[in-house]
Amino acid sequence: MKTNLSNIICAAAGAVLAYYCFYPLFYSGYISANIVMLSALLPVLPLCFFTTLSLLPFLGDFKNETSRLFKLLPLRIGAFIIGFILGLGAAVQSTGAINFGIPEDTVIGISGILQNDPSLVSGGRAMSVISLQMVTGKSGVKATANGEINVFFPEGFTERLKEFGRGTEIDAEGVLHSKESVFFNANSLHITKAASSLDRFRTGIRLGLVQKFTGLENEKPPWGWLALALLLGIRDNLETGVSAMYRNAGASHILALSGMHLAVLVGLISLLFKRVMGVKLAAITGAFIIIAYCFIVGPLPSLYRAAIMYLLGVLAVLGMLKKDVFSLLCMAFMIQIIIMPQSGKTLSFILSYLALAGILIIGGKIINLFKGKIPGFLLQPVSASLGAFIATAAITTWFFAELRPIGIIAGLFLAPLAMVFMVVSILWLCLDFILPSISSLIGNLLSMLYWLMDKTASAASLAPGIRADPFIVIAISVLLFALLFWLDRRRNKKNTYLEPLS
Repeated sequence: MKTNLSNIICAAAGAVLAYYCFYPLFYSGYISANIVMLSALLPVLPLCFFTTLSLLPFLGDFKNETSRLFKLLPLRIGAFIIGFILGLGAAVQSTGAINFGIPEDTVIGISGILQNDPSLVSGGRAMSVISLQMVTGKSGVKATANGEINVFFPEGFTERLKEFGRGTEIDAEGVLHSKESVFFNANSLHITKAASSLDRFRTGIRLGLVQKFTGLENEKPPWGWLALALLLGIRDNLETGVSAMYRNAGASHILALSGMHLAVLVGLISLLFKRVMGVKLAAITGAFIIIAYCFIVGPLPSLYRAAIMYLLGVLAVLGMLKKDVFSLLCMAFMIQIIIMPQSGKTLSFILSYLALAGILIIGGKIINLFKGKIPGFLLQPVSASLGAFIATAAITTWFFAELRPIGIIAGLFLAPLAMVFMVVSILWLCLDFILPSISSLIGNLLSMLYWLMDKTASAASLAPGIRADPFIVIAISVLLFALLFWLDRRRNKKNTYLEPLS
């Protein structure tokens, strides 16, 4: 079992190195293609060496652990090479260039298909990703195009875009920007073809839920948009400043669909089906529900990470994989960058994987060190919060130029409140279809929970952030991890010495 887990971890390490280090350096012109290929082939030499060494008869003269190490090294090096090649391939796919077919400075119109649900940005405008099919030049010439491009639409087209939804074929005129980053500013919109029946069905469900949560008896409950954010990832119409408040409170992850939110859904599935169907059948049923849920929500990297891990967990329940969360995390990473290579460049993807890795590794060390000294009900959430904070600190500082340590404490209160809020929101939705008169009472409870979350986030957001150099934060994070690792190792050795005396 440990051998398989080590191979998976080595493969993931190779993929991370290729995707985030070597290919970006090559793409930026810092290293040549020959260096990249040499980096992929270089481990082949020790692979051949240790493979040959493991076959020699005198290896049995060494101690068992040394002999076993020589025999395992070829497998681990081989796994690393495979992971490196897969990561390199995913990195190449993630940089898919846009081909306009005509000079970029002549493009005044584009045609293509909406790849995601339009989201609101500053000024009431809508933004979506378009898969290009054709472009129009200043002289009226049309050319076949391909690639994906971000398109910004004026405020007046927002509702129309949302009504037609993902998969709609559109035609827009405007201005193409291609200096620092490529995007298209549209000033007109024409719907040329409706989305497929399945996509229209999905859009209908989303619009119906938006109406349910935000249009009760011509009133807009204060908790409606928060429910949509936590259940569907729709954050367009959260009250002004709510997203900023959660970010300043170091708890923006509460609003981003991820493992915590999926855990609520998985918990409800388990509660409803486990006793009736049994563990395995309930897990399979849950897999289909999770897939349907992800289809309705859309391609959110952090949610898909959690969903892939759940599906891998189902295979583990069925006995097809080992039940080790960290190995499932490594497998999920490789699967996701292969299937959706561009998602690996998003901040939510990076933070999602780093946070869970921090919870499992750093948080696990903290639990081992303080087990029996701090009550379990407090140690578990504190260690998870600290582990996620330490693992993501450098990336957070790099992108936002400051750290919000208050999030370690704020998350201890906001996370359970958000989970309860989600459960009650689902309960309200079910009752609103069956017994609308009772659902109003649940609505009062949701208003109270919303108030508690709002006040907690508001109080936490008042704490000042810490500005620091990202490289200093990386150094401190590595030192903290090294210290925790050393203390845990020292503790394990001490326990080993004391066991014969007990």
